Amino acid sequence: MSKSYRDGLPLSAREFIDQLLRFRRGSISRRHFLGVTGLGAATAVLASELGLRPMPAYAAGELGDRMSIATWPNYHDPETFVEFQTKTGVAVEVNVFGSNEEMLAKLQAGASGWSLFVPTNYTISTYRQLDLIDPLDVSKLPNYDAAAQNKRFTAEGEVNGVLCAVPKNWGTTGFAVNTEKLTKPMTSWKDFFDTAMTTGSGRAMVHDYQLTTIGNALKYYGYSFNSLKPDELAKAEELLLKVKPHLFAISSDYQPAMRSGDAWLTMCWTNDGAQLHRDIPAIDYVLGKEGGEIWTDFYAIPKDAPNKPAAYALLNYLMDPKVAVQEHIANGAPSTDARVNALLPKDLLDNPILYPAADLLAPLEFGAAATLTDPARAELMARFKSA
Repeated sequence: MSKSYRDGLPLSAREFIDQLLRFRRGSISRRHFLGVTGLGAATAVLASELGLRPMPAYAAGELGDRMSIATWPNYHDPETFVEFQTKTGVAVEVNVFGSNEEMLAKLQAGASGWSLFVPTNYTISTYRQLDLIDPLDVSKLPNYDAAAQNKRFTAEGEVNGVLCAVPKNWGTTGFAVNTEKLTKPMTSWKDFFDTAMTTGSGRAMVHDYQLTTIGNALKYYGYSFNSLKPDELAKAEELLLKVKPHLFAISSDYQPAMRSGDAWLTMCWTNDGAQLHRDIPAIDYVLGKEGGEIWTDFYAIPKDAPNKPAAYALLNYLMDPKVAVQEHIANGAPSTDARVNALLPKDLLDNPILYPAADLLAPLEFGAAATLTDPARAELMARFKSA
């Protein structure tokens, strides 16, 4: 621990400058700065005259120098976190997860270390019921504008009238196919699974995530994506066990294999589909005509977040439309925020991967809360993975 005026020892010039820069960035409070440097109230007047006030957005409390966010693969522009650190002095550690079940288990175990995380719409009510997330204090989020949000995608951020999460982006779950390797047109989940067991054998991937892997197997038979019916789940399991020997991998981080050519076909989310097609035009993104999933991902703050001031600072930063635009350009997922859409390049707004035709969106279903903790679906997924 470095010495301070509070210890009865003066700071070195280097230590003083370090504290001064942290104060100007807003990563420590005025009270802390004055105490640790030994500057008195009278000196604070001079500091004000010299422009040594912290940035207003980050002046609510000490931010520390690090925090952690739990999120999805390929989901952020790394520069966002670099710029946030430059502005605030807070380094952001990114933890990547492949399913909401993983996130739930980690939070239930306690001491996740996350100050912010990215849950999907259907999970938020469960997190709130289990008292794992805090209601949000909107006074700490001046960049968030509820009126600018598309309510179709954002309603599940509120639980019993209490705001518990704010939206990051929305999207769909389809599949990506390398059309140079698999040349026969594909339009359905039946095509996906049948191809995985024939011309795509050894080259197909499914998510390590029960909601989508089981849900899309259910769509093969025309059942609801969210079905909990034992007979329908039995048919989905039968299909998954049949396809299992033909899979390249079960993983929610499928971009590396698709980019290298090791995989030719994978279940895929909007943002990954857009990124893959942008960089490798031969990789198409397909929404199964039978339906499937439409979703919204949110930002939420865990109840036991170790650095809530930094969580609010980062969340407020991410809600800035100009910051969000850069995130969406890099990420490739559509925005729920009208202010962001007004700033996005026209080619993104016209991209059918991001904004599919109405007839393709119509049969899609939002995930149902019951699927997150349903033991039958959890056990089915476990049997499939261990087979």
